[in-house]
Amino acid sequence: MRDILTTPNLISFLTSLADGDLNIATEFVWLIIATALSMVGGAIGGMLLAGRDIGYQFSAMLGALFAPAGVIPAILLGLTVLNLLTNY
Repeated sequence: MRDILTTPNLISFLTSLADGDLNIATEFVWLIIATALSMVGGAIGGMLLAGRDIGYQFSAMLGALFAPAGVIPAILLGLTVLNLLTNY
């Protein structure tokens, strides 16, 4: 485990992720993190909105599936705008 955490590639990747550098690798990581957080938020929102009517598990599943549909395009657009603003 120490060998994995001390490789120069991983150290430079974590440094660029923490510094806020926007490259293709960090953009994919931020996209995955934001998608996972939106799925959790969608599941909670689905349970709050329709939990009693259609069941908590079903509403959580539907909320987790539909939440990233609106979040992923917004994240991609935001990362593109940030990338353009940092380059110019």
